[in-house]
Amino acid sequence: MTSDDRVHRVRMVRDSLLREGPPWTRGPGDFETVTLPRHDCDLLRDLLIREGVRSVVEVGLAYGSSALAIAEALLTVGWPEPRHIVIDPFQEQAYAGVGWGALRSAGLDPVTTLLAEPSSSALPRLAGEGLTADAAFVDGSHRFHEVFVDLYFLRKIVRPGGLVVLDDDWAPSVRTAVRYYERNLGWTVIAGAFADGTVRRLGDDPAAETVPRCRALRMPDPPFEPPFEAFRPF
Repeated sequence: MTSDDRVHRVRMVRDSLLREGPPWTRGPGDFETVTLPRHDCDLLRDLLIREGVRSVVEVGLAYGSSALAIAEALLTVGWPEPRHIVIDPFQEQAYAGVGWGALRSAGLDPVTTLLAEPSSSALPRLAGEGLTADAAFVDGSHRFHEVFVDLYFLRKIVRPGGLVVLDDDWAPSVRTAVRYYERNLGWTVIAGAFADGTVRRLGDDPAAETVPRCRALRMPDPPFEPPFEAFRPF
């Protein structure tokens, strides 16, 4: 199978999932609520293609829409032996393996590894093994402390100058965790990456401003550790 054939197969599975929905859901409307919308998936894919990614770590799989977009980017870039590591402890028990089934239907077994364990244990192990990734996509737990820990270890995994993209940046817990890394560790927002993507009001407050659902940030190059006494409230 040629590289173009592999990309075409992924696109067909993506189209089917987003047009017809998954074969099983947790309940009415859950797929539409949980999954990353198609246009945001396309924006994520295009961003990763522009970056020329070879390896991506993803936190959260659910129904697989973002994972398929990431895989399409990896195959389109065309590096030998691309690598996509997906971390989701709930794929079987909460999602009946639907997301992983979509990836397998797209022929992505050789590219993708599913780690069915919490990111709080998987990411430190990957960091300890010396894994380096070009980018990460974070859409796991939205509890502040768990997002913060995900970003802490991804900082050790994503290469200098690489990307971290987060879903649901409208949620105060996610947005606050990210802000620490922006203000204290030199992560910079990639302006416009999701400017025409899905928007949502901060905290779902009807009076609040609307913001893009996803946020992309670039790691500093070279990386640095701030002095002990240097701290900017976030």
